[in-house]
Amino acid sequence: MPRSSSTIVRIGQQRFLRWHSKKARTRTHTQAPFETCRLCQRSSSSLITLPRSLLPIAPPSSSPASPALRKPPLLPGLRRDPGPRPAPPGAMSAQGALSEALALIQSAPPTWKSAVFSNLLIFVGGSPILLAGLSASGIGAAFLLGTLTWRAFGPSGFLLVAAYFVIGTAATKVKMAQKEAQGVAEKRKGRRGPRSVIGSSAAGCVCAFLSIFSVGGEAFSPLWLLGFIASFCTKLSDTVSSEIGKAYGKTTYLVTTFKVVPRGTEGAVSLEGTIAGILASVLLALASFLLGQIKAPEAIICILASQIANLGESIIGAAFQDKEGFRWLNNDAVNVINISMGSILAVLMQQAFVPNL
Repeated sequence: MPRSSSTIVRIGQQRFLRWHSKKARTRTHTQAPFETCRLCQRSSSSLITLPRSLLPIAPPSSSPASPALRKPPLLPGLRRDPGPRPAPPGAMSAQGALSEALALIQSAPPTWKSAVFSNLLIFVGGSPILLAGLSASGIGAAFLLGTLTWRAFGPSGFLLVAAYFVIGTAATKVKMAQKEAQGVAEKRKGRRGPRSVIGSSAAGCVCAFLSIFSVGGEAFSPLWLLGFIASFCTKLSDTVSSEIGKAYGKTTYLVTTFKVVPRGTEGAVSLEGTIAGILASVLLALASFLLGQIKAPEAIICILASQIANLGESIIGAAFQDKEGFRWLNNDAVNVINISMGSILAVLMQQAFVPNL
């Protein structure tokens, strides 16, 4: 009896299924060129197969990539950028030391440690200028003065003393050869020793100690600063007026008798020297005002006190210095009296005229 077409198709499918199952058992999973599409397996009778390339793409597995998929090595001679490299230990230590040094210099309020360290740096860097105006022992005395000043009044106080030293040294060097020929020049070509440093700064040192130890409390602290500034205004005015008077003074008068005397005579004054001295005190008082140490009325007080003190110093020099019974009253002693008068006068004038400033 002839078979129907559906029967023939079913028999063919069964034979193909047996053949396909036998081949699948002898073939590994990775070698099978075909797989049954799961999306098309609607019933057990479906025998539709698709090539692997047409099956849905499976998500990437977490297994390690095959050697073929790894990044190729760089060409010879090329290196990957490692990114920012850490600074070498030496550079890090140098940066740390510099940061600590700056923090120490900027200490507020100043400490003895910061004062010594700051003065050491400044004195090493400014040694050529120091050697031009001071002897070796004078530099040692100036170092102590600078340390004390920094500790008491900070960098601004130190700058004031430095300005006094630079201007005073420059005035001393003016026409040095002419002064030496006339016998009125300072000894050692103007290089001052420790006695001169102490004599010029004694009143300022006293004010510095009073400020450091807070004598009188906060109410008196501005007065000690005012006395400190006035003492150096007085001394700078005295130094400049004397040195410029020796160099350019046309007529020199003795302050007690107004008698004409030679240049360099103790107690003598000249118009040129007096004007130069006033300008020097104005310059230093103005510097203190700009640095924020004192206010304008106090700057005027420093200028007035310095001129009154210098007049008194000239009178003392003319009347007593190098006279019988006053041999002890040498130039250094007169300097101490001079700057002490300037400092005390400034404090008294401030209390008398602007006590609430």
